Amino acid sequence: MGEGRREALRVDFDRSVKVEFHGANVTSNAGLLAFRELDEALGLTDMVADLLVDARTGLNTRHTLLGQFRQSVYSRLAGYEDTNDAEMLCWDPSIRQVVGDRAKEHSAASTSQMGRFETECPDTK
Repeated sequence: MGEGRREALRVDFDRSVKVEFHGANVTSNAGLLAFRELDEALGLTDMVADLLVDARTGLNTRHTLLGQFRQSVYSRLAGYEDTNDAEMLCWDPSIRQVVGDRAKEHSAASTSQMGRFETECPDTK
């Protein structure tokens, strides 16, 4: 016996995100949306953003420090051990949504960008 049709689930941190089942159109990281929803409700990564100081100069800064921090945290939550998977993850729809900002429309940070972020440790206030 099948279930009746239901409306798609929407997440509060980004109302444009709609979660539906469509068989082959799958991301194995959709569970990150629940973590991002909790993060938004508690303001955890936003607290970190208030502490980060972006010392980068020039116009070639594609991703905010907050976005890179989120990508680092959420990729670990998804079970990816280090930045080696960032090249594949930067195109993953769930990762792009939980990272936010520019990643939603383009891509999340690449392996080299994430490597620099994690090894150069941004200054904090």
